[in-house]
Amino acid sequence: MKITYKILSLLFSVLGGLLAGVVFKQAWKLAAGEDDAPDADDPDRGWAEVLTAAALQGAIFALVKAATQRAGAQGVRKTTGRWPGDD
Repeated sequence: MKITYKILSLLFSVLGGLLAGVVFKQAWKLAAGEDDAPDADDPDRGWAEVLTAAALQGAIFALVKAATQRAGAQGVRKTTGRWPGDD
């Protein structure tokens, strides 16, 4: 049971990362009107823009990670009647 959950959790983490990347790209496009967020080493971008992009990206990735982990755990409980990690 634990190994199956670990494998599924890894799969959902990868898919969640991909989803978070898509969501961040769309959010940045809405917020800044640009297709690409600034890189930290871009000399033409200021501190505020680079740090704002990084904060938004971090928040989106954390939100998607928490949502996918929670949904996976609830799916396991719904399927097996037990919360993952409970022995």
